[in-house]
Amino acid sequence: MSQTSVPGQGANAPTTADATAAAQRAAELRIELARHNRAYYEDDAPLIPDAEYDRLFGELVALENDFPALQRADSPTQRVGGKPVDGFAPVVHRVPMLSLNNGFADEDVEAFDRRVSDGLRDATPANAAGVANAPSDDLFGSSVEYAAELKFDGLAIALRYEQGVLVQAATRGDGTTGEDVTANIRTVKTIPLKLDTEQPPDVLEVRGEVLMFRADFDKLNQAQEAAGEKVFVNPRNAAAGSLRQLDSKITAKRPLSFFAYGVGELVGVSMPETHSALLDWYVTLGIPVNDRREVVKGADGLLKFYRAVGEARASLPYDIDGVVYKVNRRDEQDRLGFVSRAPRFALAHKFPAQEALTTLLDIEVQVGRTGAITPVARLAPVFVGGATVTNATLHNEDEIRRKDVMIGDTVIVRRAGDVIPEVVGSVLDRRPADARAFVMPTECPVCGSAIEKLPDEAIARCTGGLICAAQRKQALLHFAQRRALDVEGLGDKLVEQLVDQQIIRTPADLFKLGVAKLAALDRMADKSASNLVAALEKARHTTLARFIFALGIRHVGEATAKDLARHFGKLDNLIAVCKRDSDLTELLAVPDVGPIVAESINNFFCEDHNVEVIEQLRAAGVTWPESEPAAVAPLPLAGKTFVLTGTLPTLSRDEAKAMLEAQGAKVAGSVSAKTDYLVAGAEAGSKLAKAEALGVPVLDEDAMRAMLAAL
Repeated sequence: MSQTSVPGQGANAPTTADATAAAQRAAELRIELARHNRAYYEDDAPLIPDAEYDRLFGELVALENDFPALQRADSPTQRVGGKPVDGFAPVVHRVPMLSLNNGFADEDVEAFDRRVSDGLRDATPANAAGVANAPSDDLFGSSVEYAAELKFDGLAIALRYEQGVLVQAATRGDGTTGEDVTANIRTVKTIPLKLDTEQPPDVLEVRGEVLMFRADFDKLNQAQEAAGEKVFVNPRNAAAGSLRQLDSKITAKRPLSFFAYGVGELVGVSMPETHSALLDWYVTLGIPVNDRREVVKGADGLLKFYRAVGEARASLPYDIDGVVYKVNRRDEQDRLGFVSRAPRFALAHKFPAQEALTTLLDIEVQVGRTGAITPVARLAPVFVGGATVTNATLHNEDEIRRKDVMIGDTVIVRRAGDVIPEVVGSVLDRRPADARAFVMPTECPVCGSAIEKLPDEAIARCTGGLICAAQRKQALLHFAQRRALDVEGLGDKLVEQLVDQQIIRTPADLFKLGVAKLAALDRMADKSASNLVAALEKARHTTLARFIFALGIRHVGEATAKDLARHFGKLDNLIAVCKRDSDLTELLAVPDVGPIVAESINNFFCEDHNVEVIEQLRAAGVTWPESEPAAVAPLPLAGKTFVLTGTLPTLSRDEAKAMLEAQGAKVAGSVSAKTDYLVAGAEAGSKLAKAEALGVPVLDEDAMRAMLAAL
């Protein structure tokens, strides 16, 4: 069989047979890639690894490069973006993109329902006898059927499909004329380039919203910041800015999404009888439609939908600013018609604004329960998110710098649901000449202790954990916990009473408590008071490691406390080192103590008030055995990591851990390639399986005891 060269391609050009095979393969790839796009972006259930998708995509790109005639507007390769354009061409909407009337209160919704009911009744044609053929009251008023859906906070777009292929996308513009953003819209992976049907309409203009999910917005801003570029204020600005890029390759890198909510021009098929049926049809065509929508009846149904969405609003993965109600039946929409530039059959029920502008009067700092220093914006009162806001969080000093916020600025304040109001950013065009920068204080405003900010940490903290009133409750609970001084019976409710009634100021005050004082507190009786006094008496006798851990030093856990106790032997040795060890050399000699931990320990013991509380605890009778500093020679199991799992025959987990740590071992909570031994008892589970898979030696209790005895 003879083969003929493709015209104009030369002697070595692909043959007609090659072109036919390429066309068939390209068609197969387009179908396959479209299927995987739907699974990944719409169903969140990818069918193949990313590498396999990339391989298929690369194969289609190569075919289209080798056979330019195969390049099509509905090809997945069009999603990567094309050459930059000089500007956006105007697009006249064949069916105007009108705005909606707004409602803000329940009364507005009830009035809308009455207008719809009256309008439908008045629009009903008279019968032959001249008597109004009005439907009975039970069909109108509270029984009008509406389609209720979300009002997305994004950018309105019209997508024009001809014979099932996306040929044009335009912004809303002024409602009559928008901008051609087709090249950019083709990069939005959730928008089908070809409708999923064998019998597409001649023309279908899909109306909907381009938006950016919050998680995608956060990732984009992180990438922008890492690249030294401007970050976006909110997801809507990010979506709008991404869609209006003159270089569609930039848009292709932005994580945009789309939801359809309406229709413009439709040619070649009958218009669905209801709005809900239209959206259901869209789903069969592969067009994304949000599933949080309902068909309801009357004002009661509308308000119920509004309140349910309002409760769920903060947990939605995208921003909305209200809900939209539309008379569901298409023939009833037509009878109601339009007024001015808005339909009579629809209403946007807006939520209270989540963002507003106000003046930043000052920035103060608050001290949290764990000592975290949080800058707080003092604002000129502004109504936002359904409440008057005068204070808003600024998170930390780095965030203030990143957002370029200065005292005196006009700022954007955001309040979503019950979320703490925050300052999103400043309006630089309105910055006054006397605006001033925020300076983080060096001393805690509550207790006067130094404020520290360790390397690689965004949050600054007060170092006065033992005496700072803001941290008092948290410090006491930590001090009394089981792995610290183990004061049984001292729980949250009791600590709250002791602090709120100013009975306790420091942990040392605990040991001054008597039965009479405790029994007078709420939910305390003589028996429980006596038990707590006995528990405090028992807690006076502890170990140095437990005592160091109980102090609540930042970054000092049980293991580090034991290393410090073992290394220094006496608490005074540790305090003396911190007083003189400005370069942290001696602290860094302790096993597993790095620069951040060493600086935190040093800062704690350099605060005189912390040392004073320790002396008060000693005076109250809190004691522990002390020894000489650990010998230079390492303990036998130093550098070895053990993991415990299951139930041992005669030892508790804590007892086995103490025996291993006494010989210098580190006891970790999970198995990894760095684990030296797993000690397994009865009912050992996944840790045992992982250890066996990694080849980690497994010991039972007898083998562990034998190992320790041989050291």
